[in-house]
This record gives sequence, C-alpha cells and structure tokens, in this order.
Amino acid sequence: MRLLPAILLSVAIILAPIIWIFVPKLLSDGDQGFAGTAIDSGARIEIEMLSQQVEDLQIRLDEMTQEMAKVAAAASRVPIAPMPSQTLAPQTGGTGAEVFQQNGENDIIDAYAQVVLIANRREVNDGLTIAGPSYLTRVFGPPRQVMSDNCEEMTNPRLASKLVLEDVGPIRVRMLKPAADSIRRVFEEVRVTDPDLYARINTAGSLCVRQIRGTRGRASTHAFGLAVDLNIDGVLDTLGDGRTQLGLTILADFFKEEGWVWGASWGREDSMHFEVSRQKLDEWINAGAL
Repeated sequence: MRLLPAILLSVAIILAPIIWIFVPKLLSDGDQGFAGTAIDSGARIEIEMLSQQVEDLQIRLDEMTQEMAKVAAAASRVPIAPMPSQTLAPQTGGTGAEVFQQNGENDIIDAYAQVVLIANRREVNDGLTIAGPSYLTRVFGPPRQVMSDNCEEMTNPRLASKLVLEDVGPIRVRMLKPAADSIRRVFEEVRVTDPDLYARINTAGSLCVRQIRGTRGRASTHAFGLAVDLNIDGVLDTLGDGRTQLGLTILADFFKEEGWVWGASWGREDSMHFEVSRQKLDEWINAGAL
C-alpha cells in the first residue's frame, strides 16, 4: 500500500487546477446574476471549455480509482476483475482538458466549429421526452401510406395542410407550421444573445418522408415535419462518437428552453438532430395548432 499516498497526491494534483479555475468562476457568475441563455459569446465558450475539463478530469479520476483498486488487490493478493476502460479525448493539454485549436484570427468565433466531447450527454434532455414514431403514428396516422428508403411527398392530409417552406433565420426549413415558428423563436433568441454563433448555423435538412433505414414502414420524426439537422459551417457531425461541434452544445440550451429534444443523448449519439418533444407537441395539439 506504499503507492496509495502517491496516488492520492496525484488525484489532488489533477483536481487542483480545475478547482482553482472553476470555483471562482461559479462564484463570480453568481455575483453577476447570471440567468438563462443571456450571456456573451466569450463567456459561453469559457463555460463549455470548463465543462470539458470537468468531464475529462472525471474520466481521469475513474482511471485513478481503478489503479488504486489494483494496488489494493495486489497488496492483499486478491485478484479483481478489470473495470471498464475509459478513453481520453485526443488533443489534451497539461490539465487533461481538451485543447481548443485556433483556426484563424478570432479564437472565440473559431471555437464554435471545434469538435468536443459532449459532457453528461445522457442528461442533456432532462425533463423532456421524445414523441417517437409509435406515438406520432397513433396521433396523426402515417405521413404517407407507403414509404420507401427515399424521401417522398407527404400524403397525410392533416399533416400536409400544415406544411410550410420558410426562412426561420439563418436557414430555410420545410416543416409543420408550429415547428417552423418554434425554430424561428429559437434562432431569434440566438441572434440577439450570440450573433457570432447565429451567423455560422447551417442545416443538413428537415422534412424527409421515408421509413427509418433498416425498418419496414417505421417513420422517423423527420418524416412528420417535426425535426431538423443542424451544424456549424456546413460540417456534418460524425454519428455515434459522443462528440460534436461546440456551437451545437450551445444551441442545445436554446432548443431545450423551447421544448426540443437533442439527439446527443441517444444510445447512438446524433448531435446534429433536434426534434420536437412530446410535451411541446401535446401543447400544440391541445391548442389546436395541429
């Protein structure tokens, strides 16, 4: 057990920088009366970077705990089963936190496109639930009677009558009218509070009436005109790697306030994907908007 004090000291050394940086930041934010999404671009990015540091340090702490367990087991000559391994994100600095690489003259603007680990991604939709294909089909019927793997015309009369093709700020979408209006409100809030991010928002599509690939006749939320795929600068996210562009992590806060679900929390992470939550959808139905 002689190594135990050294391991504990290593943990303290790892945690010291983040405690020194993060705690004063939290206290200063409290003094300034931070509320909601109204915060400047630089502060947003700083907060996301700190979140990345906390996430990375948690991984390193888990690894250190594993090593401590191995040392204790070796001392008592009791074999133990290995704990699941964690993989550190690439491009790490001295504190273990992910390094944000500057691509141009403005490091704040450049940071929006940086790919980062999604902190606590399983909890990003806390309080919201997805509507899901079964619920949507039960409420509206299928978007079209026969669906293929290709995007086709919506034939459901109730839904088709509510479809619009509109500019909603930085992008154009084809969606159900309440969803388009909702996205417009989100982007207007982004434009006012974070114009640098607003200028870099792009889309990979909204309405696509087809079956989910690998299924027979099961429609995605895109097929109902209730979802949109977003990105920064037209760069598509890598599906299922647990990472995304920093700008999308900021956008997710605005969408959550409006009642939209972020695909980053799914088992197979899809961080470009934003869709209307069941709560928001039921609100529109009860109001007679759908």
